[in-house]
Amino acid sequence: MRKVSSRWDGGYRCHVKVRQFELKVDEPIEEGGDDTGPRPTEVLLTAVASCFTLAIAHVAKKHSKRLTDLEVEAFGEFDGLRFSRISVMASSGIPRAELQWLADRASRVCYVSNSLSCDFEYSVA
Repeated sequence: MRKVSSRWDGGYRCHVKVRQFELKVDEPIEEGGDDTGPRPTEVLLTAVASCFTLAIAHVAKKHSKRLTDLEVEAFGEFDGLRFSRISVMASSGIPRAELQWLADRASRVCYVSNSLSCDFEYSVA
């Protein structure tokens, strides 16, 4: 089991602790926040992009494929109060077919995208 904790700092700000790391989360000024950190939805997209980046790197290493560089962008489209779609786009200096091969295999081992793409239990206590 993994755990993070969040403490409200007033307004739309909170302070999040993840193991020995700390993160500020806030809303932009135009949405009532102070813009001292990313929005919660941006943190979710950050989790998607970073996990998929590491999954591609993992697959490349496992199959002895050389990565020269790698960038992954995550995009979220809203439908009311939720994302209706999240997509990722990877780019690299390696040939596109090779990157696609890595991305296809990475999608099987990316914890975040796998968690979001299936039904899972969510509860509030």
